[in-house]
Amino acid sequence: MTLLTIVASLVVPSLKSFFNGRSLDSEVRRFVSLTHYGQSRAISEGMPMLLWVNPKLKTYGLEMESGYTDERKQEFTIADGLSINVAQVNGKGPSVGKRQGIRFSPDGSIINGTSVSGVSLQEGKNPPVWIRPSANGLNYEVQN
Repeated sequence: MTLLTIVASLVVPSLKSFFNGRSLDSEVRRFVSLTHYGQSRAISEGMPMLLWVNPKLKTYGLEMESGYTDERKQEFTIADGLSINVAQVNGKGPSVGKRQGIRFSPDGSIINGTSVSGVSLQEGKNPPVWIRPSANGLNYEVQN
């Protein structure tokens, strides 16, 4: 019984960090999938889409740009223990009245002037995982 207790005390912390790492991985995958979905939806509906990020509330979501009615808004709250942040374009935030996020035009291209230049997801004090535009600028991808 003592041997089992010793082994369990050594294994449990490792398993905890393993499962916590899965939360970050799942959140990153969900966010990247939402960028692809937002781009596809902008093209199929011919409407500008916004993948918005609210670091203070630890939420993000997808909706049509303001001025359009959107019955299929989606909102996600990140998992406990994770944080989300945005990197501004040229150090500037969005213009007054606009939300921070990634903007897709009706042709599916990224509107660089008003979109954030990256989104990071981080677990505790571990290094953040960055989601930034790909080298060709056509979509977003995970970059370390």
